[in-house]
Amino acid sequence: MAAAPAPLAGPSPQDVWETLSQAERDAAYNNNAAVANSAELVAERDRLAAEFRSANGSKLDLKYGPKPRNRIDVYRSADRDAPCLVFIHGGYWQKNSREVFAHYAEGALAAGWSVAMPSHTLAPEASLTEIVAELGEALDWIAREGRQHGLNGPVVLAGWSAGGHLTAMLLGHSAVKAGLAVSGVYELGPIRDTFLNAALKLTDKEITTLSPLSLPVVTKPMAIAYGTAEVPALVRDSRALHAKRSEAGAGGPLIAIEGADHFTILDEFRSADGALVKAALAILAEAKSRAAA
Repeated sequence: MAAAPAPLAGPSPQDVWETLSQAERDAAYNNNAAVANSAELVAERDRLAAEFRSANGSKLDLKYGPKPRNRIDVYRSADRDAPCLVFIHGGYWQKNSREVFAHYAEGALAAGWSVAMPSHTLAPEASLTEIVAELGEALDWIAREGRQHGLNGPVVLAGWSAGGHLTAMLLGHSAVKAGLAVSGVYELGPIRDTFLNAALKLTDKEITTLSPLSLPVVTKPMAIAYGTAEVPALVRDSRALHAKRSEAGAGGPLIAIEGADHFTILDEFRSADGALVKAALAILAEAKSRAAA
């Protein structure tokens, strides 16, 4: 049994939300400001991703839907029946794309898996409701057409930051066997009170229907990971979602990556020995074990 997570140094922002100023609320979810060298980390990420994508992409920019950003990159294993890690990028639903996360396919590929990376329309051009639906269409495409592109194995859905939220939202999709949600936001209410809502324009209905912490638990196994150097708001959401799922009997561990911040945690996807790659392998094994029981 995993050890209980270390307590936070103080109350999480969500627990004292009504007492916070606007600046404090904004800071609670500002990952770039919280990591002093975030600009350098992002620049290095973009450089490494461009190099990897140029050297390794044999199936790029495949169309899964009608909108310009409804595209998916496939990095294939030699084994058509190998498991597939479907990775959803982050960016608070309003920036980034699959291209700048390409090198995070390295670890799963080294482990013998295939990797698929979709993009989606960004807010404010799309609402969060529409973004969730688009990623559902990407999973529909994998189920329907993946075989002809070398994807015939079981799907583990993974995502980071906003992608962690989208992973939790789409865990119930019929194509998905298990999930890995990394550094996600699982309660949207506070987000509406921050600078992030200028683009998102969250509605009352979306806060109710698109917050994993407010929804019935999908019992498929899902690992939930966060870095111990993340902002407390994300740590709290990760722990709360794992606790809710555990109470409902849903499988999957809570994984605290010691010393990792919101950006460096992704390095655990870059080798077969990375903690997040190992988590993907383990969560699929758990899904298979449960199915066989």
